Amino acid sequence: MSMESFRQCKSDDLAACAMGRLPAEIVIKNARWVCVQTGEILEHTDVAILSARVAWVGENADHTIGPKTKVIDAHEMFMVPGLLDAHMHVESGMVTVTEFVRAAALHGTTGMFIDPHEIANVFGLRGVRIMVDDAARQPIHVFVQMPSCVPSAPGFETPGAVLGPSEVAEAMTWPGIIGLGEMMNYPAVISGDDKVHAEMGAARQAGKTIGGHYPSLDHGRGFHAYLAGGPQDDHEGTTTEGAIARARQGMKVMMRYGSSWHDVAEQVKAITKIGLSPRNFLLCTDDSHSETLYREGHMDRVLRYAIDEGLDPMTAIQLATINVAEHFGVAQELGMIAPGRYADIVLIKDLNDFHADTVIARGVEIISQGVWKIDLPQISYPDWATSSVHLMRPATAEDFKIGTFVQNKVIANVIGVVENQAPTRHLRFSILPQDGHIPQDLQRDIAKIALIERHHASGRYQVGLVSGFGFNVPCAVATTVAHDCHHMIVVGTDDDDMAIAVNELAKCGGGQIVVSQEKILGLVDLPIGGLMSNEPVQVVSQKAAAVLDGFRQCGCKLNNPNMQLSLLGLVVIPELRITDLGLVDVNKFDFIPVIEPEV
Repeated sequence: MSMESFRQCKSDDLAACAMGRLPAEIVIKNARWVCVQTGEILEHTDVAILSARVAWVGENADHTIGPKTKVIDAHEMFMVPGLLDAHMHVESGMVTVTEFVRAAALHGTTGMFIDPHEIANVFGLRGVRIMVDDAARQPIHVFVQMPSCVPSAPGFETPGAVLGPSEVAEAMTWPGIIGLGEMMNYPAVISGDDKVHAEMGAARQAGKTIGGHYPSLDHGRGFHAYLAGGPQDDHEGTTTEGAIARARQGMKVMMRYGSSWHDVAEQVKAITKIGLSPRNFLLCTDDSHSETLYREGHMDRVLRYAIDEGLDPMTAIQLATINVAEHFGVAQELGMIAPGRYADIVLIKDLNDFHADTVIARGVEIISQGVWKIDLPQISYPDWATSSVHLMRPATAEDFKIGTFVQNKVIANVIGVVENQAPTRHLRFSILPQDGHIPQDLQRDIAKIALIERHHASGRYQVGLVSGFGFNVPCAVATTVAHDCHHMIVVGTDDDDMAIAVNELAKCGGGQIVVSQEKILGLVDLPIGGLMSNEPVQVVSQKAAAVLDGFRQCGCKLNNPNMQLSLLGLVVIPELRITDLGLVDVNKFDFIPVIEPEV
């Protein structure tokens, strides 16, 4: 958003409204103003709205009321700026931008800063363009960050698309592009790679923010080199110490609370226990599953959690409003209730238990008493966007065998899933081969994992081992939502079920599935890039709930296992991941064998 858009709102009309010469379109009366710019709660406040903007905030706006002015009596409810999600991926909700907005705005979100690097990894620049066009049609603010790492780890995986400095520079000229998305390839930044530094240079030249992604716990030279390279924020911190280190170095600490990543609790202690100023802290979701959105909420859910973890309500709201707007350079436009800003306002009854009653976005009452009052736009998707799963041939059980000529015990390098966190553990198990193959082991929670290249129909399978899902029956789970190259990942305790899962996803154009003993327990089809559905969010939520229930029927007790599943190929987060080229030790950034001789 530019200052040009601000000038086009006719500031003379806003001034006339404030003086009473021109009637407001909407007046909110009798509210308790949560003034995030000063940290005050001001009683008996009225707000006058004209042409999508706030014209007046004060004790009495009666002079702005005309015969056609809509008056909303707040009945002393709290009047809060619309909530802003500082960092998120729409694709993680498995719905379109429109359907994500349908769910999120209902809970008081009026602005989202989205990084569409999922669809970018499948379709390249044309995929980003789809998201930008869809974002521009929404009744709330949807800002797009140009994906920076497509692919995220060159040389370690086969990408569906490749974007570089020229594409980044082009995107920086598009309306709706707010900055550069998370710079995940932190080793390349530290080592001085020309490509990533050119991408950040293009964003800097355009005056845009540069998103960060530094998952390492090392805050030594590499950490300082990464920050010096250009990233200005980071959502990958998991510890209090990490939050302190980032804040002291001038980074914006994005504390995330998504469906699976529960990182607020530790990081918030930097404010509540250590006493750091909250000015460099923001709140975000990163990844919100459709079931979470539909059943639990969006940024309101994050606020409630942050407050439960010790933040006072005013501070929590500031971290989801004014702090976010200031970071992205749009505080002249939003992030507070103040004259000249967009009228993005949420009425709530309880600051300690944030639930939206009325939502006004861009001066339009879009939600009243929890019910949508306007129609949302729809976008049609081209055929190429709904045909993205390309396998050389149907899968068979033989594709998932891990063969060995060794008859004695071997050491297996196993991916260890960590509950509610993105990092994995590098586990090592002693395993006795059976009939020349490495078996699954239900008793020790060892399942097979395979990553299948699905963009170029190469027929390439990489098979390894994973622990942490807790499956206790023959089963398989599969997904084409597989960060960041989004090949197909299948995890299972039965080779036949794994083949069925793969073939069923190929038939429906991608999605997520649970199969047990040759029976489908749950399936959500995601034909748009193998990432998103074009169905309503409530329908997708129901299908996704069936998938989650399928996980549970197979013995999995993880909080949100399909989100955990989707990250097992993400080679920019430690410790162990799998790609179509092999098993990767992320700490060393090198390939390692699945099995080694036991010494």
